[in-house]
Amino acid sequence: MIYIAIILGCIIGAILGVNAPVIPYTYSSYLSIAIIAALDTVFGGIASVLKGNFDLKIFLSGFFGNSILSIALTYLGEKLNVDIYLAAIVVFVGRMFTNLAIIRRYYIDRWVNLIEKNKKNKDINPEIESKEDSN
Repeated sequence: MIYIAIILGCIIGAILGVNAPVIPYTYSSYLSIAIIAALDTVFGGIASVLKGNFDLKIFLSGFFGNSILSIALTYLGEKLNVDIYLAAIVVFVGRMFTNLAIIRRYYIDRWVNLIEKNKKNKDINPEIESKEDSN
């Protein structure tokens, strides 16, 4: 189900991206920080699904809350003539790498366990190995 949602979102995003006007330079910093905040939430959601403690309410509140807060920081930074949004970028990108490490470890552990399980099965059942060799 989640894969269908991801594919559908990518298709809708591609269609809208082709037909959407170019974002003006004045708004590009707002859009970039909002995208980074949203990606941080998406990676966090994927990591929580893998851990088994995903909650849609937390995901949605984080998605919109992080995006709105990062846009507000960017706006405040422009008014103060200070690049405050850089602090948000550092935090969000750091969390993205942490969540990516969690996702990577999960799949590596799963792959290693699958290899060990297959190796055990071949040790227990040598007929499987001889059948594979004869093919």
